[in-house]
Amino acid sequence: MAAVVGKKIGGRTYYYLAESGRVDGKPRVVTQRYLGTAEEIARAVPGGEPASVSYRTYGAVAAVWATLTRLDFVRRVDDVVGPQRAKPGLGLTLAIAVLHRATAPATPIGEWWESCAIADVVRPRVSTADGFWRALERLTPERVARIEDAVAAAVLETLDDHAALAVDVPQFAVFAPADCTLPSACREVLAGVGLRVTRDGAIPLASRLYRRDEAPTFASLTSGLGPATLVFHAGQAAQLDLGSRSGFVGSLPLTDHPELLTQPASARKRVDPERFAGLTALDTHAVVDGVRRRVILTHSATLHAAQSRAFADELATATRELDGLAEALAAGTHRGDRAQVHAEIGRVTRGRRIERVLTAVLSGTRPGEIRLERKVDAAALARLDEEFFGKQVLVTDRDWPIGDVVTAYRARTHLESTFRWLTGPAVTGPTPRWEWTRQRIAAHGLVSVLAATVTHLMRREADRAGTNLSVRELLDQLAGIGELVLRYPSTGGRPRTKRLLTELDPEQQALASLFQLSR
Repeated sequence: MAAVVGKKIGGRTYYYLAESGRVDGKPRVVTQRYLGTAEEIARAVPGGEPASVSYRTYGAVAAVWATLTRLDFVRRVDDVVGPQRAKPGLGLTLAIAVLHRATAPATPIGEWWESCAIADVVRPRVSTADGFWRALERLTPERVARIEDAVAAAVLETLDDHAALAVDVPQFAVFAPADCTLPSACREVLAGVGLRVTRDGAIPLASRLYRRDEAPTFASLTSGLGPATLVFHAGQAAQLDLGSRSGFVGSLPLTDHPELLTQPASARKRVDPERFAGLTALDTHAVVDGVRRRVILTHSATLHAAQSRAFADELATATRELDGLAEALAAGTHRGDRAQVHAEIGRVTRGRRIERVLTAVLSGTRPGEIRLERKVDAAALARLDEEFFGKQVLVTDRDWPIGDVVTAYRARTHLESTFRWLTGPAVTGPTPRWEWTRQRIAAHGLVSVLAATVTHLMRREADRAGTNLSVRELLDQLAGIGELVLRYPSTGGRPRTKRLLTELDPEQQALASLFQLSR
């Protein structure tokens, strides 16, 4: 939470922009920025000395609302719904829901309304969660589908490339069913969502929400979303018959094609350094499900470094555990037989390729006499680093440039990251938490998908302007653009008010220009 605070020092008041948060469970000021005295602020903003100064978040709200306005979101939704007696109309209510979800998903809507500049943009006020969700109960299944179609049409009007991808996001959100009466009695329901998204920007166009305990097959889920290139990961490849399927981009288990993993680094070429820093690829062919297919071996320097660090941490943990077991055996405090010791070793070295580089040798046969020695095979570790880390094997029947194939495959990762933020456990919804109904789950799903649609469109625009950020990073940067509200004493009429943006860093200045933010 941010606020302008005044501190009296030597009889004068100095203003600061203070950011507060919880530290060890207690509210604390975590950062503060000096703004000046009232006189200094007055000189910066002509009009005399202000009577008061306050701060509100501005950039993210203004940029998302500008994008909704450009899509003509409210009118398009109201056209779908038809004549309405309730006020505000469903178009405006849904637009506010999307704006709230995109900019402050973990903040209750009433608190959000008071802390940001939305009240300057939207009338009338919708500030209570109960009233908000009651309004969204007008979202019937038919309306949900038609609203998605209308917004998708607006998005496609802004794009030259209308090619689409079909993606599954199985970890979409967690809900509790409506028949719960106590939190302890709730059986949480994990929901997934199938999405039709643009190839350019991974912007959602249509969705199909499902309960994980009622999940359709991957192929049938995505086939119901309309014509699109199917995107899948290695764990889903076994569900598909790639020998007869057409229109796909996916990954395969690395161990399925060891001949590719041993290719020297010199066989790979750089892939569009401006879009994919540190990415190289080998474009070739291999037999997949009995058919010769185009496969692309990619190597990411960033992924390589991350996997190498993670494996080093895992290996260090495993060696510490084996060393502790060896010490216990030597001290006689571990009296297990060889079978028990072997089981413990297997638990420590199982999975994540640890067994490839870490070996343990036992000597002695009787409890109390068994000893353990462990060894890290440096040559095996070097081969693992060279052959596996940073690599993926992509398969496709599309003749797209390598960069477009990689972009299509990474769409799922971007969407999963976005939905973790938009639908995570901290996201606010109806109260109490366990009063979810199927209708509310459908409304929550629509709001979340539309928030992803708008923010991914914004991310695409920022990326085209040279700012390569994730959706969360983009919204965080925009949220850092605040608004100072200066209120001046009344001279007989209504008090005068001036607004100005807080100081911007170069990246924020670029985003403010891109989304036409000004005061």
